Amino acid sequence: MDLANVSVFVHAVRLGSLAAASRHIGLAPMATSRRLAALEGELGKRLLHRTTRALSLTAEGETFLPHALAMLDHAEAAVRDLGDASAGARGCLRVTASGPFGRKMISPILPDLLRDNPDLSVDLDLSDRVEDIVSKGWDVAIRIAPLRENGLVAKRLAASPRVLCAAPSYIADHPAPSVVCDLVGHDCLVTSGTRHWSFVWAGDSIQQAVSGPIASSSLEVLHDACLRGLGIGQFSTWYISEDLAAGRLVPIALGDATCRALDIWAVYPSASMVPQRVRVFITALSHRLASEASDFQL
Repeated sequence: MDLANVSVFVHAVRLGSLAAASRHIGLAPMATSRRLAALEGELGKRLLHRTTRALSLTAEGETFLPHALAMLDHAEAAVRDLGDASAGARGCLRVTASGPFGRKMISPILPDLLRDNPDLSVDLDLSDRVEDIVSKGWDVAIRIAPLRENGLVAKRLAASPRVLCAAPSYIADHPAPSVVCDLVGHDCLVTSGTRHWSFVWAGDSIQQAVSGPIASSSLEVLHDACLRGLGIGQFSTWYISEDLAAGRLVPIALGDATCRALDIWAVYPSASMVPQRVRVFITALSHRLASEASDFQL
């Protein structure tokens, strides 16, 4: 199988059109179309639905895409192994993560990552949407949530403990809750559609009804409201550690329960032949998370 034809297919999926793939690869549009047609002819399957305005994967294309990525990664690994072992990661690393996590935890590691890997570039998508990383062509997704079985590979990077907190001005006007049921009488800042917070009580998971003056799908909005003394928030420690250290927010410890922790996962399409660019990114992010955990003490 001609890897140049496979590369056209992968770039068309990643970039959203054959025209964009042509520009990226440096081929004439007609040559790009012929390469894709040759690949589909060899496989005996149509891989892409193509119109003048849109491009989408067929069912067969979705099946073939992870194999295509693996083939290109294998070829890249072979070139790397035969070349200078100290050259570092190469190519474009495509990462998707939530906005708050990307800004707080991923963006700070990029300068050193790019300095240590001069042939690497990064395409960082910050979105709270959970998308199909295979069909979108992402190398790795960072998820902070219980994972569902979906055939992808997930590597746990770190725990994501959460704490209750409030601004000193809120605590001055509202005595802090001492047990979980006290939250009923407080203004709680919740994500849109949320009516309960999860806690661990005597080893069991429990749900506590909460409500308040502000609900939002934006973590930044809830964070700002908490800083302004509008209520109690529940946040991951990596997100508010600087506020706690500076005294802008005050942690609230309950006597009978703790906030249920989540985990931070790196999710990628295949466990075999993981690209070096993904490996160095996961290593750098893991070090950042470990440093954050050691610096934060509640």
